[in-house]
Amino acid sequence: MNGKRMTALALSGLLLTSVFGYQGEVQADGEIPLNGTIPESELSSTYIELEDGKTSPIYETEDAIIEELWVETEVDSDGSGELDLVSVQVMRPDTEEGVEVPVIYEMSPYRAGLDWSYPFFDVDVDLNPVPHPGNRGGRGPHAEPQNLGALGNYFVPRGYAVVLGESIGSGKSTGCATTGDDYEIMGTKAVIDWLNGSARAFDADGNEVAADWTTGNVGMIGASYNGTLPNGVATTGVEGLKTIVPIVAISSWYDYFRANGAVVAPGGWQGEDASVLAGLVTTRSDSEICEPVLEQMVEDEDRVTGDYNDFWDERNYLDGVKDIEASVLLAHGLNDWNVKTKQFAQWWNELGNHDVDRKLWLHQGGHGAPPASLWNEERHRWFDYWLYGIENGIMDEETVNIQRENRDWVQQEAWPHADVEETTLWLKGETEGTGTIHTSPVPNRPHDRQSLIDDPQTVADDLVAGPGEDHENRLVYLTDELTSPVHMSGTPEVSIRLNIDRPVANLTALLVEYDENGDADIITRGWMDPQNIKGEERSISITPERDYTFEWDMQPHDYVFEEGSRIGIVLIASDYDYTIRPEAGTELSVLPTRSKVTLPIVGGKIE
Repeated sequence: MNGKRMTALALSGLLLTSVFGYQGEVQADGEIPLNGTIPESELSSTYIELEDGKTSPIYETEDAIIEELWVETEVDSDGSGELDLVSVQVMRPDTEEGVEVPVIYEMSPYRAGLDWSYPFFDVDVDLNPVPHPGNRGGRGPHAEPQNLGALGNYFVPRGYAVVLGESIGSGKSTGCATTGDDYEIMGTKAVIDWLNGSARAFDADGNEVAADWTTGNVGMIGASYNGTLPNGVATTGVEGLKTIVPIVAISSWYDYFRANGAVVAPGGWQGEDASVLAGLVTTRSDSEICEPVLEQMVEDEDRVTGDYNDFWDERNYLDGVKDIEASVLLAHGLNDWNVKTKQFAQWWNELGNHDVDRKLWLHQGGHGAPPASLWNEERHRWFDYWLYGIENGIMDEETVNIQRENRDWVQQEAWPHADVEETTLWLKGETEGTGTIHTSPVPNRPHDRQSLIDDPQTVADDLVAGPGEDHENRLVYLTDELTSPVHMSGTPEVSIRLNIDRPVANLTALLVEYDENGDADIITRGWMDPQNIKGEERSISITPERDYTFEWDMQPHDYVFEEGSRIGIVLIASDYDYTIRPEAGTELSVLPTRSKVTLPIVGGKIE
């Protein structure tokens, strides 16, 4: 059957079902009906074969056509006076003349490695109080150099081209890395424009090369930074981009390097910021041309206040979801502390607000893709549906797949869970450093204050240990032992009444599960700069030793607390692995009976 195009298979419905796994109705002329992704005029030029309902490997990898090209963009990010060129490698099957194939495309700033000589910021420094009255307007996910031979080896035999690009400023591309702004997004978009005849590409000899071998249907895929660029490109509404598959990807760069006004590092990369990431991936041979760009980024990213400003707004893709025409298959690790879970949650919610076709996979891992045993099948069927138009039923399946703590997979119609209720829990102090959590309001006792002392050099895992013991560097509040499992699905929030003996501090809340032995597991956490009490766009000065109510979110999660365990809220100031680490000694005085936490609980009950 090699070389037979799908639309000319003159087979009976029985044979189609048993051999190719197709379960739909066969048209009178023997053609397999498609979902309309490919225009009718293009069907005669595509050649694939189905097995078990999926495109099967009919093209030989050793015969693949490989081209090294440079695509002309619309931007001049280095100010050279010439348009940036992005380097791409094209791998496509050796088809008969006139056969067209869709494209799976990944752009990456990591393909040429990283410049580890670029310095990180020192985080063992004092925090910056804003002057009174303080009224002002308002590396990214790291990866090693990636060899994506596996992507090409899998999809090229199945009738897809694979295009791997080097983002502006990296490798053999020109321009300067700018960490997710319009320059990088437009530089990435240019490749899709070329594939659809709206941009130019050249070979090493300067000869213009046309993409006359493609249907123009493009799907973008990638993890981490490589998955973030598809999010941004999708918001341009570029013609030809049919779907994106962002894995552990960023939806707003502010929330990667900041949280509620606090300067916060991605997990494992203390001292990184947008400018540091740009410096790390600026690997073009004459990288010195980008020094002015990097210097300007240091100023514009504003580590002094941590406020949301125009620099971060340009890197916020949520604003552009209204313009997305592509579908989205989204995957994220529930324990990813590099690209934190807020990134997928707010993206998923906004996609739903604008009726974008979407599916979600949440797994128990960290910064990476779901387990290959199921995920590879899903992405294959997804691309078959959206790029070849094969009616394989994938969009009729449940919208959300979640891997539970025991590694079993469950499906549900929505995320957060459709039966979630916002459940408020009230805090009450007991001993000097401990307290309890209640499902009903507790009487206000304004004189029952509790204090903690900031110790930025002690890690959070040590601060949550021993919940029954008083500890001067933390406050811990516990529920009774749970008499049944409690399913949390969504974003926890805290509201804490406290005062600070200095004009600036870090605020950190930790949501913890304590097992029957009292051992702690930090489920999620959240941070705030108290100077951003009015919002992330504006820092204001706060008065030492004056009470304020500070409200901030924690990172979203989907987690089941076990029967017999206790739910704990632990309050600390600085978080060693994430926040700036100032000199120790700042005192926070908390009023527990004026403080509370809100958890998104399936069914709304904690028993």
